[in-house]
Amino acid sequence: MPAQIRPSGLSDWIREMQPYGQAVLLDVREPWELQTASVKPDEIELCAIPMSVLGARLHELDRSRPVACLCHHGARSMQVANFLMHHGFARVANISGGIHAWSQELDPSVPCY
Repeated sequence: MPAQIRPSGLSDWIREMQPYGQAVLLDVREPWELQTASVKPDEIELCAIPMSVLGARLHELDRSRPVACLCHHGARSMQVANFLMHHGFARVANISGGIHAWSQELDPSVPCY
């Protein structure tokens, strides 16, 4: 089962994952959503792969690295987190509340949509 973390807990999760390599923030939203509201945290590498094409692009992710999944509210990212674990990713987290919660908890300059 993937870890459930709030956006405000992401930094702590990243620190916990340091022994396993640099964590990846996997944004699984569609391109139009990224144009509407995006984040670029300093402490984690950002990778944007829409959920709709993740199966075909799974090879772009390193199974040995921790992955935190992000979407709009947390439902799609939870599906992706489970998918990743099913495909051999051992350290996976879902950012519950998604980018909407990110705006409320971390950065109000990120638009809500």
